[in-house]
Amino acid sequence: MRVTIAEVARRARVSKTTVSRVLNNKSDVDAATAVRVREVIAATGYIPSAGAVSLAKGRTRLVGVLVPALSPPGIGEVLQGVADVVEASDHSLLLSTTNRGADSLERFTRQVRAHAFDGLLLLDPPAAVTDNSALRDSDLPVVVIDGARAPFPSVAGDDAAGAAAVARHFLSRNRRRVAVVTGPGDRATARLAGFRSVLGEAGVPFADDRVAEAAFTAGSGRSAVRRLVASGLVFDAVFACDDVVAAGVLIGLREAGRAVPDDVAVAGFGDLPLSAFTQPPLTTVRRPLRALGEAAARRLLGKLLGDAGETPLTGPTVLPTDLVVRASAP
Repeated sequence: MRVTIAEVARRARVSKTTVSRVLNNKSDVDAATAVRVREVIAATGYIPSAGAVSLAKGRTRLVGVLVPALSPPGIGEVLQGVADVVEASDHSLLLSTTNRGADSLERFTRQVRAHAFDGLLLLDPPAAVTDNSALRDSDLPVVVIDGARAPFPSVAGDDAAGAAAVARHFLSRNRRRVAVVTGPGDRATARLAGFRSVLGEAGVPFADDRVAEAAFTAGSGRSAVRRLVASGLVFDAVFACDDVVAAGVLIGLREAGRAVPDDVAVAGFGDLPLSAFTQPPLTTVRRPLRALGEAAARRLLGKLLGDAGETPLTGPTVLPTDLVVRASAP
């Protein structure tokens, strides 16, 4: 059973108001009393709720942000968009990751149950987070970034439309024998579907043997294109569902003696900083990373602050993507 502020107060032999004052670092609490309260908090593992942290305010004025990790490319841009909006509203960010698997999920669950934040942004969350019973049973406002996870509203880029733009670009350059290097997850699935839909509308054959699986790493992109070459498949264009994977595809094609773009055109997805510096520079789809963070934060704060001018906190928000043409597929 979760430890309450009343239990902390009982064990420390003080009132709940005194516990709250200690949590808020008030100077009018006797030093010895404050030490005793903090020792009880440490011993019990108590996590303060919004009300316990600030009885006067009634809210934490914290926005929780949960991300898979901080290392994947593009996460910093999304978080910057979140920070720009949240900090301008006089709220602060409480950032956590799911890096540590079950331990991270347990800590996240404790924070949700303790109402450690007023609202929550989930960036590309795994099912273990969105299916978390504590989160679903709470009344916390939640917005998902880059993933439509029921029953939560979401903000995402139009990945299917971006991939469709790549397919149309290839066809406009008479590249009709195309291959795709895809990856795991909902976003890669949406990109592959958008790409295939345009080929189908154009009557261009596209069998499953033209799809190679990869993880979101350059090494897996290199291996995937090696498999395509070794299979004897004839192709004059490759769409990689991620820029990092596309960088590996370029290396694999170079090692196979295929010139880019003369023999094979290559396109990626994301417009990460590296895409302008590959050899040759990469044609890709620009995702609105900072705008995703900004839009998600605005939606969440609109709910928290009761701003009638904000988009209601239901359903998806989809932001447009743009095709950036460079030398790998001019």
